[in-house]
Amino acid sequence: MPRVPSSAAAHVGAKIAEFRKRNVMTQDQLAVASRIDSSNIRSYESGRAMMNVHSLVRIAEALGVEPGEILDGVTAEMFDAPRPSVGFSA
Repeated sequence: MPRVPSSAAAHVGAKIAEFRKRNVMTQDQLAVASRIDSSNIRSYESGRAMMNVHSLVRIAEALGVEPGEILDGVTAEMFDAPRPSVGFSA
């Protein structure tokens, strides 16, 4: 699983989470339906990793959407942009 801390990974992860919630699925349910380990689903949704095409197709099929719907809005420039950081206060 390629580690890509980019705004593209964050955007794609947010789309996956959006579609998953629309389908009233947990991350574990999506993992089973897509035959992808749940830790990978969590990494994708959090934007810590970008999936390969095979995983993208599996996830899209499990969510009942086209792969392009998950990629909608992604631009080449997003791969060069750093992933937005989420600040946590102690």
